[in-house]
Amino acid sequence: MNLRTIRLELARNAEFPEGSAQHGYEFVAPLDGADRIDLEAWRQHRERCVVRRFWAGEDDLRGHLAHSQGRRWLFHYDLEAAAEATADEPGYRFEAHAFRPGEYASITEADGVTRTFKVVSVR
Repeated sequence: MNLRTIRLELARNAEFPEGSAQHGYEFVAPLDGADRIDLEAWRQHRERCVVRRFWAGEDDLRGHLAHSQGRRWLFHYDLEAAAEATADEPGYRFEAHAFRPGEYASITEADGVTRTFKVVSVR
């Protein structure tokens, strides 16, 4: 099993023309030989697959990498019941995505906006 810590930082966009190292995610996931998330290894070690969302000016959110029955990867946050409606942030095509430095990944965040992030490290 290859549990890796993956750091995603906000890619260039209209609001941040240079991207932003103060906006992003760090998450732990098992990667296979092609650097894709390994579903079977995740099933065996899901409790270790945690996520931290960091966003300048906001408290960090902490949760877990989850897999829905619809075959979609998402970040599920450990929020109070009142916030459960916004507790999940799905990754766009994470099941087919190779997580390597320099690659890009998109996440639909709790505000409904899909943002692009750059993989800056995998360790």
